[in-house]
Amino acid sequence: MSKYLVELIGTFFLVFTVGCTVVGNGAGALAPLAIGSALMVMVFAGGHISGGHYNPAVTLGVWLRGKCATKDVVPYMISQIIGSVLAALAVKYLKTGATVTPMSLSTLPALLAEFLFTFALVFVVLNTATAKGTAGNSFYGLAIGFTVMTGAFAVGNISGGAFNPAVAVGISVMRLAEWPSIWVYWLAEFAAGAVAALLFRAVNPDDN
Repeated sequence: MSKYLVELIGTFFLVFTVGCTVVGNGAGALAPLAIGSALMVMVFAGGHISGGHYNPAVTLGVWLRGKCATKDVVPYMISQIIGSVLAALAVKYLKTGATVTPMSLSTLPALLAEFLFTFALVFVVLNTATAKGTAGNSFYGLAIGFTVMTGAFAVGNISGGAFNPAVAVGISVMRLAEWPSIWVYWLAEFAAGAVAALLFRAVNPDDN
């Protein structure tokens, strides 16, 4: 049960940071730095308990890689989405009155942007937090957080820079994205998580 609670808490603070830095232009151009930093510290805080996924696409990738028990997959994803919704509701309360304009996505560019950086994120997670060659390292949280920061700076203006199905739910609740567009995020992100796991196995054939 503690694992699921940690996943909820970590996802909450990730999405809460997204909302507070983006709604009302709270952090302006520095929002990606704050978001990546929030993920980094939450990964360091909860990685030893739950693995610090905070992302259903990461959970899928880690499961396909063989480092997440099947019985934990659905509870992890549910915990992550609950954390995201709670965070979105907290942001809506704190930012009452702020003008929010949902992002209008161009489908194919958004699909590609979300796929590429979700792939990068899951691939980094697998290689820094689950691989034998990097076991016991102290940099995995920094690597993971900086991947999200880099992606948000690079393609945030194209797709919103979610790279996370739970974040996609959160930004939809906050009206930063339109609900009919959520399939774009989920398709790209879950596909990227699966491809990252397959490529991890291909480049690490002896890491079981």
